[in-house]
Amino acid sequence: MITFDHVTKYYKTNIGLNDVSLHIDRGEFVFLVGPSGAGKSTLIKLILKEIDADSGSILVNGREVTKLTSRLIPAHRRNVGIVFQDFRLLEHKTVYENVAFAMEITHQKRREIKERVPAVLGLMGIEEYVKKYPSELSAGEQQRVAIARAIINAPDVLIADEPTGNLDPDTAWEIMRLLEMINEKGTTVLMVTHAKDIVDRMNKRVISLENGQITGDAVGSYETKNAEENKEEAEGGEEEEEFVFDWTSGGLD
Repeated sequence: MITFDHVTKYYKTNIGLNDVSLHIDRGEFVFLVGPSGAGKSTLIKLILKEIDADSGSILVNGREVTKLTSRLIPAHRRNVGIVFQDFRLLEHKTVYENVAFAMEITHQKRREIKERVPAVLGLMGIEEYVKKYPSELSAGEQQRVAIARAIINAPDVLIADEPTGNLDPDTAWEIMRLLEMINEKGTTVLMVTHAKDIVDRMNKRVISLENGQITGDAVGSYETKNAEENKEEAEGGEEEEEFVFDWTSGGLD
């Protein structure tokens, strides 16, 4: 589903990613963790082709992202749903209109929009808010709208960038249950987070980045090591900038 093969990305004063290789299977739920500036935002931008790698290969759903022309980038991005920490809803549009807009920019039929939007809002448990505006909703409700918008076009991959960062603990877990439900329906989920408690409790695959390199990749906790290191230890052996993406550009040629 997602494969990085010896990918390196340089910036003027530092390295975003340094010879990174990884593979995420279809249907996996993966946490991407690490300190600020570790390379998490760089990895997301490379998946979306917001930036170009200096070397290496990036495959997303069988498509070589590094070789995509500008004409093919919108179609690629439509296959990747995105959820942000700060929701990024359109304040002048209602809940229904915010979600419908993600279908409108992909030129889908009005009848299909009228059928699918209420169904997805129902899945998120917010069907009664169709006529409300973002300013009338709680943070948790806004994030549910943002998730509905991200999955309305049935993407193969859902990227969640700190989706619980602005939420209280109880609401954060509600959002995590929704993401897990979406994953159980077959969508590959890649979640960037600093929420150690969530990562530890979910017990999913955790990829750790630091200084542009993978320092851990195994199922377990936030502090998990590589599977090889865990095995050695059990046997007695030795042991960036803020991500900003205009989601609306994904549907425009």
